[in-house]
Amino acid sequence: MKLKFTWLGHSCFWMEIDGHSILFDPFLTGNPLAAVSANEVSPEIIFLSHAHGDHYGDTLQIAKRTGAKVVTNADMCGYLGKQGLENLHPGNTGGGWDHGIVHARFTQALHSSSFPDGTYGGNPNGFYLTTPSGLKIYFAGDTDLFSDMSLIGDRGVDVAFLPIGDNFTMGPAESLKAIHLLRPRYVVPMHYKTFGLIDQDGRAWGDQVSSLTNASPIVLDPGDSHEIP
Repeated sequence: MKLKFTWLGHSCFWMEIDGHSILFDPFLTGNPLAAVSANEVSPEIIFLSHAHGDHYGDTLQIAKRTGAKVVTNADMCGYLGKQGLENLHPGNTGGGWDHGIVHARFTQALHSSSFPDGTYGGNPNGFYLTTPSGLKIYFAGDTDLFSDMSLIGDRGVDVAFLPIGDNFTMGPAESLKAIHLLRPRYVVPMHYKTFGLIDQDGRAWGDQVSSLTNASPIVLDPGDSHEIP
């Protein structure tokens, strides 16, 4: 089984699983750190954590062009359906579904959610993914630290994607506590450095992860990729 992921900036990740492609939170247009344009990605599935513009981003444009399935909460699926999308998979916190490429379960996230036009976006979520070979991936979305991360850790986490920007989500100190609860093999920072309010030093964070936790940090520059054995 081959898992490769590429940080496209902010919370947007391109992931390849045995030749299949998925995309998380495709905020590319207007993202000063974006490594590619929205026209350069053609995923099979888009996982959308919540409705804020820096996550919803180019979802509509990419999905209309490629026919990608959009997996997000039921409220957001209703909104996207009114925009003309048909290949939608609604879910909600705690629910899961086998999409073939991965099994995906919706996790809670402590945040807010509304579309750029002000439309209610339902509850924000993270995703807990299991690949056909059993590799377990936790994409936290925008969230604060919460104690039930320990229950996610009980399921097993090979790689966790955690926000570290502070101000809108947990910051570096809280993310270290999250790592202790989740107990991942590897951890990847996201939702930082894009704007002044979330400017953090990823390399310094990685040094803290290495010295204070049992996880191995994977700190990427936009456009960089990493493979998980």
